[in-house]
Amino acid sequence: MSRWNPNARDRLEQAAFELYSERGFEQTTVADIASRAGLTERTFFRHFADKREVLFGGVGALQELLVNKVAEVLDSLSPLHAVANALEAANFFVPERRDYARARWRIIAANAELQERELIKFAWLSAALAEVMRGRGVPDTAAALSADAGMAVFKVAFERWVDPTNQQDFPQLVQGKRTN
Repeated sequence: MSRWNPNARDRLEQAAFELYSERGFEQTTVADIASRAGLTERTFFRHFADKREVLFGGVGALQELLVNKVAEVLDSLSPLHAVANALEAANFFVPERRDYARARWRIIAANAELQERELIKFAWLSAALAEVMRGRGVPDTAAALSADAGMAVFKVAFERWVDPTNQQDFPQLVQGKRTN
């Protein structure tokens, strides 16, 4: 194998998704993923801490996006409305990413360990949102409740967004405008 591998991360993600879908998460090893991608295990570990991180690697970027959006509008909106506004503006959930998100969700839904990791992700996002609000002078209880409520809305909207029968955009689902 060559020393330099263009698009290694993307190739590893694609290989992992294929294998998780074919075999299941538990039956897929890092060696399997690296082999399918035409790379080494060492290369895998340069990009991901473990095989779960293939599915959760984007949480940092999502957290940064949501925290920045809340911070931008918090002075002009209530804490709860600031979180809702951030969720609506999250351009993470665009139609072009829906197939990827659906495949990811199917893999997570089939595995209890991954479902637990997904809940941990929501807790991290909630904690980060509450922290930015507290830093901007929102009382602790209001910050925590607004962040937790926002993550509950996020979870429901996301699950509806990845539902194969849904054709609505993520912001519509955040607003509760489900028409199908």
